[in-house]
Amino acid sequence: MAARIGIAVFPGSNCDRDVHYILNNTIGVEADFIWHTKHRISGYDAMIIPGGFAFGDRLRPGIIAAHSPIMQEVKRMAKDGLPVLGICNGFQILVECGLLPGALMMNDSLRFVCRWTNVQVTNNKTPFTSQFALRQKFGIPIAHGDGRYVADSKILKELKKKNQIVLRYTSDNPNGSTDLIAAICNEDGNVMGMMPHPERASERILTVDRSSRNNNNSGSSTDAITIFSSLVSNLKQKAMP
Repeated sequence: MAARIGIAVFPGSNCDRDVHYILNNTIGVEADFIWHTKHRISGYDAMIIPGGFAFGDRLRPGIIAAHSPIMQEVKRMAKDGLPVLGICNGFQILVECGLLPGALMMNDSLRFVCRWTNVQVTNNKTPFTSQFALRQKFGIPIAHGDGRYVADSKILKELKKKNQIVLRYTSDNPNGSTDLIAAICNEDGNVMGMMPHPERASERILTVDRSSRNNNNSGSSTDAITIFSSLVSNLKQKAMP
């Protein structure tokens, strides 16, 4: 049976179509949009919560979306062990709904940051990073105003102990995140939130200028597609008899 991935869509989502295109046209896996009011979801093997400004980031980023009907289904899928990936605003939503620990706050610069950065893989045992080499570095774009991941000493200790830190910034800390954290996962590894945007660096046509300037040993500028190819590979392996 072919894998099928759902993409949650909220009022204000603006990276949903990017993710949909990459999955369907570049990776070659079936992916569908699912409106946030959906109370029941079936037939999907994984869920992606894309970036954007769900509900205009009213109150604080992700908090209203975290209470949308679809998130109850996302929680159920996560509990059942299905992969759930939150990108940027999706990361904020996963934190606000309690699927991931910590908090995401305003960048320490107090400004919206939109540029390329570099990250390093610190956990390649998740469904989203299994095709990366451990400690592999790659370039990837960021675009956020509230991307500073914050964790107190107790949470940070647990994250390190349970290998829940998946990606760290390497060349700089673009938002002031605790311990350079760019992505974390839950204890089981099937739920991951990341601030950088892999869907914006999954085709060479989008990254050709970056490639010409890429002299910092961060690997190919399209390596970010490995986030999605790892997920699809994981789903195919699970589907094998």
